[in-house]
Amino acid sequence: MLQQILADMYIEPELLAELNEEQKQILFFKMREEQVRRWKERETKLEKQELAQRKPKKASGKSISWLLGSDCDVWVWVMGEHPADKPYDQICDEIITERARQQAQKEGEEIRAKKEEELVKRFSNTYLMDTQMGIFDVWKKEAAEKEEQARRAAAEEKRRAEQELKRREAEERRRAEEDLRRLEEERTQQIYMDLKEVQQSVQKQDRDDPEWQETLQKSKAADERRRSIAKQARADYKRLSLKAVERGRVAAMSKAFAGEDPTSKPSPPPKPKERSTATNNNVLHRKLAVRRTLSTSNKDVIIKWFKEEQIPLRAGYDKDQDCIAPWFHGVITRQGAEELLSTEGPGHFLIRVSEKITGYVLSYRCHEGYKHFLIDASDSSYSFLGVDQLKHASLAELVEYHKVEPITLSGGEQLLQPSGQKCENPDYSELFS
Repeated sequence: MLQQILADMYIEPELLAELNEEQKQILFFKMREEQVRRWKERETKLEKQELAQRKPKKASGKSISWLLGSDCDVWVWVMGEHPADKPYDQICDEIITERARQQAQKEGEEIRAKKEEELVKRFSNTYLMDTQMGIFDVWKKEAAEKEEQARRAAAEEKRRAEQELKRREAEERRRAEEDLRRLEEERTQQIYMDLKEVQQSVQKQDRDDPEWQETLQKSKAADERRRSIAKQARADYKRLSLKAVERGRVAAMSKAFAGEDPTSKPSPPPKPKERSTATNNNVLHRKLAVRRTLSTSNKDVIIKWFKEEQIPLRAGYDKDQDCIAPWFHGVITRQGAEELLSTEGPGHFLIRVSEKITGYVLSYRCHEGYKHFLIDASDSSYSFLGVDQLKHASLAELVEYHKVEPITLSGGEQLLQPSGQKCENPDYSELFS
């Protein structure tokens, strides 16, 4: 049933009405995942088509890979859940500090460029004058070889003068750099204070706005509710997985103590009496699955589906017995199920054939009132639509399992007592006639 809904990406209004709130949320998440999967599949197909049409290019060596978590799935970080996550105010403060530092650094670079231009212009003129004087001296000393000693002295003097100029230039640059650094720090602090003042002003206006406060509280409550649902879903899945493994171990140990081979397959349950609806050589067969509409208002179609597909699976029979289970009811409405449970206490339950869809509904009596859980009967197995992923071979096994384990962790719905028939004529008689 769930696979057909995801394949059509559509759910009938009658089927949607049979789901409780938790099942509706889980179904929404499943449909959203299916949309994302189809989108990725379509994108991959388009990329392959583009690659086939496009001329091959040289490999650039660039690629994108996702960081995987311990479960080999894409690692996802939810802000605020990890104990090492920073508070929102601290993150905002760091962002403001970084913006102020970048702006001050940009202004410092502009001032530094101007200082550099002035220094280059200033000292380049000095070097040019010294070079011209040197050439004049060389010409003069070449004409008078007798003044060789004087030329050497002039060259030494020129070297000392150049060293002095370089020292003075380095000193000027060092002082300019210190001034720029000091100005940059002062400017950073000034910009930070301005941005902080603007932020505080905006926050003060928001705090004074009652509408914004109400929206903020609703948003926080919704985030907390979604986080709680996600944690609860993870806990339910882990709990159910561990319980399934533990039940398998206990069954294997029981068989070992009983002297049976734990690897041997269990004996099939006794078959119901032969009926004229589907017989062939005294063996009952299930009709091949066909694509059908999930929702229908035709009661005859639902009865026909039950006779042809569910009776061979012993739907409605008690476990290991050839009789109808006390919790099983026929095609009755939600209102009719609630009337049957109205005189019962919390923990009573019944399973009815839905009057709107080809499936079952478990109606449960709780302290707050009534709960209804849709049971998916497709793929020759039975499981609650969206609540858990455990599939049971029969309705009786589903009931036996949830007599010990609650249906949902938040609600704690344990099946304590079945709600049986109230009239002499059972409401399921038309299903087996």
